[in-house]
Amino acid sequence: MFRSTNTQDTINYGVELEKQLKPGSVVCLYGDLGAGKTQLVKGIAQGLDIKEEITSPTFNICLQYDGLNHFDLYRLEAEEDLEDIGFFEMIESDAISVIEWADKFPGAIPEDAVKITMKVLEDNTRVIIEE
Repeated sequence: MFRSTNTQDTINYGVELEKQLKPGSVVCLYGDLGAGKTQLVKGIAQGLDIKEEITSPTFNICLQYDGLNHFDLYRLEAEEDLEDIGFFEMIESDAISVIEWADKFPGAIPEDAVKITMKVLEDNTRVIIEE
């Protein structure tokens, strides 16, 4: 368990997490709106030396960067929608795939995915729990 007291802590956690990942890894992020999921992805991207600005793909569903697929499944209604966006092809590529709102479609998540739960505490710090 990691306690994040600010945005930079969460980004730093993502940088360290990236060092543990290998090409083709899938990372699932669980947590409410505002828990810091996109900030963690910024850290993974920083670890991958991606220079582009990382933003939430809420309206795009997936944003692709060199070596990173960043999914936000929040707006998808059915697991069949994953086929339409090329989800399965992308998570089987050599890119690291990070999936926000992975809990919407648990049957589509690879068994060996890294699962991270993020919670906001009453004092506005965040707890990051990696399975």
